[in-house]
Amino acid sequence: MVEVITYFFDIYAFFEIICGNPDYEKYKKDISIITTRLNLMELHYGLLRLYDKKIAEYYFDKFSKYTKYIDNEIIKKANEFKLLHKKKGFSYVDCIGYILAKKLNAKFLTGDREFENLENVEFVK
Repeated sequence: MVEVITYFFDIYAFFEIICGNPDYEKYKKDISIITTRLNLMELHYGLLRLYDKKIAEYYFDKFSKYTKYIDNEIIKKANEFKLLHKKKGFSYVDCIGYILAKKLNAKFLTGDREFENLENVEFVK
């Protein structure tokens, strides 16, 4: 039996998959996905801006089933992480995602350079 790896998709990963980056092909099947509603909010906005409402709503709805709840502990730890790495300029959404991924034993999938050498990150450009 093959072990299924769980990945937290940040906004970067979503866009690369949607736009067809071949380096992200392996993240389209045989994996488990998690994200947050905040990440979907960013995705929806970005797709509205680049494409149209129909595409934005399609992907928002498609990935909604993978969202996880953000509890108070995640918010507090995300703020600590943001403060610890304040020179990197992480967004609150990215900090929440990163901490949630760690808590749920999921790899944080991104191509965002600021995350490249951090623990628990699968960096794909």
